[in-house]
Amino acid sequence: MEYPGSGRYPISLANTRIELLEQILSQDPNSILARYGLAMEYVNQGEWTRAMPEFEAVLKADSTYGAAYYHGGQTLEKLGQIDAARDFYRRGLAAARDAHTRGELEAALAILGE
Repeated sequence: MEYPGSGRYPISLANTRIELLEQILSQDPNSILARYGLAMEYVNQGEWTRAMPEFEAVLKADSTYGAAYYHGGQTLEKLGQIDAARDFYRRGLAAARDAHTRGELEAALAILGE
């Protein structure tokens, strides 16, 4: 038996998730959870340039969404944009409400030599 994404069929589960999230966003463009999920799916697919506008949209809607700062910074690192990643992490530190988020962002900056 062949499963989607196993080579015989052109459909992958990741593409299905992206399509589902895009459909949710077409019905509710303000869904922060769906927007963040879409950004993460793009990251998981290696489509980093497509992920960044989604992280930015999440942060425009909720400037305290700590995971978007962390994963957005990680994505910028993958794109080789180290200075931009540092700035992203710094923005997150300024907006962070909890110690866990602050700790993750501080660790990310420390890895980058700050």
